[in-house]
Amino acid sequence: MATGRGRVLRRYSRGGARAAPPGAAPPCLAPGPRNRSRSFTATPVEFSETENAEVKSQYWTPSIKQKPNVCIERMPSEVLLKIFSYLDAVSLLCAGCVNKRFYDLANDNGIWLKIYSSRFPPKRTIWKINSVETETVSLGCAAVQDRKPGYWKKEYISKQIAAVKTRVMQLLKPVDPHTGLPCKNREAIRASGLSWVIILKDRNGKEHIMEQADLSFKDASVTISWYSTSWPCLNVLSTLELCGVTPLLPDQSRAAGNSGPRRRSLIAEYSLSNVTETSVAIGADKLVQLFGLNPGLLLGLWKETNEIAFVMASLHYHQLLERSTLGSATVQYVLSPNKPVLDDVDPEYGLHDYNLHLDIHSGSHTCMCGTFKSLFCRKVDIQNGYLRLTVVNIKDNAKHLPIIGTVGLSWKTDVFKGNVKDCYLMDVTVLDETRKPFWCFSAPVCMELSSKTSGLYDYMGHIYTTEYADSEGKVSVDLVWLEETKEYYVVNLVLYISTKKVNNWYGTNY
Repeated sequence: MATGRGRVLRRYSRGGARAAPPGAAPPCLAPGPRNRSRSFTATPVEFSETENAEVKSQYWTPSIKQKPNVCIERMPSEVLLKIFSYLDAVSLLCAGCVNKRFYDLANDNGIWLKIYSSRFPPKRTIWKINSVETETVSLGCAAVQDRKPGYWKKEYISKQIAAVKTRVMQLLKPVDPHTGLPCKNREAIRASGLSWVIILKDRNGKEHIMEQADLSFKDASVTISWYSTSWPCLNVLSTLELCGVTPLLPDQSRAAGNSGPRRRSLIAEYSLSNVTETSVAIGADKLVQLFGLNPGLLLGLWKETNEIAFVMASLHYHQLLERSTLGSATVQYVLSPNKPVLDDVDPEYGLHDYNLHLDIHSGSHTCMCGTFKSLFCRKVDIQNGYLRLTVVNIKDNAKHLPIIGTVGLSWKTDVFKGNVKDCYLMDVTVLDETRKPFWCFSAPVCMELSSKTSGLYDYMGHIYTTEYADSEGKVSVDLVWLEETKEYYVVNLVLYISTKKVNNWYGTNY
C-alpha cells in the first residue's frame, strides 16, 4: 500500500515532467542527499484533462468486476436436456409450461421413455403350453427416434390415468345394501387424488381460489370446509364456483398437492349478489350468522363486519366422483338419464318398495342414522303433484326416534370455533324398488319452533319443524323437545316426491 501511495504522489508532484527534455531534473525536487524516511516535498501542478482522466481511471476509480449474466434460458439445449433428465414427471410438465423452447425440450422422447420404463417396467416373459405372452418396451434408439416428439409423454400420461381409474373402479364396486352407495368412497377419493376448491369471482372478473381446509366423511356424504384470514370483501364478489380438482398425474405414492398441473370440474355455481337477502337464513350464534345456498352450500358471515368467515359444502356420494372429475372448468357434468323399465302388470308401479337412508349430523358428530324400508304411497295420497311417503307416523309411538346428543352445527376458522344450535346437516338417500339411488341430497337445515302444541300424551313439550324442498321433492320433519330428558324425538317424518320425477323414472303417468 505504501509503495502505491508513493508512486501516486510522485506522479502528482512531477506534473508536466513528461514534457521535459530527457536528462533534465524534475523542477519540483530539490537536489541533495537522499532522505532516509522517503519523504519529499510536492508542489501542486495542474494536470491536463487527458492526464487527469488517466490518473483517475488508474488510481482513484475502484475496479468493479461485472458478474457474468447467466440465464437458464440461454443455456445450450444439450445442457437443458441434461437438467430435465433429473426431473420427475410432474416437474417436467411444469417446466414445459415456461415457454415454447422449454415445451419442445420437455417433450423429449428419451427423457419420457426413461420415466415410462421406471414407472411401468417391462413384464417378464410368461411361457405357456400353447403360446408365449410377452410385453416389453425397447430402450434402443428406434423407440426414441422413430416416434414423434411427445409420444412417450402421452403414453405415460394415458397409462398412468388408466391405472388410477382401474384402481378407483375396483374400490367403487362393493355397494352398501342400506344406502345403495359404494362402501369405499373415502378410499376411492383418496386414490384419485380428488380435492375441492371454491373460486370467488368479483365484478371485474378477478378470481380468488381457496383450497379446502378440512374434510369430514359420513355414510352418505362428505363435508368440506374452507376458512382463511384473507377473504375478499363480500360486497365486490359476484359468484362462487364449487369445483373438484384432480392432479393430471395422480401418484398414489405421495400425497396429493396443488403444486403440479391439475384438472378442474365445475360442480355448482352460486350467486353472491345480495346474498343476505336472497339466501335462506339457517341460524346464528354470538359471532357468525349462517346462510344456506342450494344445493348444499353453507356461508358463514361475521356478525360485526358482515364479511366471510368460512364456507362449508355438504356433497352427497351419489355420482360424486363423476361430477367432480368428468366436467370441465366451465361446464358441469350432466348425469346420464335413467332408462325407464315399463311394467304393465303392476297397477301401482312406481308407488311402493322405496327405501330411505337418513343421516342427521353436525359435520363431525352424528345425531341420528337409520334405514327405513318398504315405503309406499296409495294413489289416493297423490296430491298437488307429489307422492306422500310416510316414514315416521305421529300416531305410531313405537317408531318415534330419539336424537342423540346436542343438535347444532359445528364450525371453526383459523382463530375461532363455535356451534350454532338448532342447525344440522341432513343426508337423504331414497332407493327405488331395484335398490338403485332414486333421490339423493345433502343439505344444511334448521329447526324452527312451531306454533302448534303437542297433542301427544307421551310427549309434553315444544314442537320444532324442519322443512326442505328442491325440484325433485320435499322433506318434512316434526320434533318434540323433552325438557325432562333434555333430548329431541322425531315424531313425524314425511317425504314428498314429485310425480314428474316418478313418471320420468318409471315411465308412468301419475
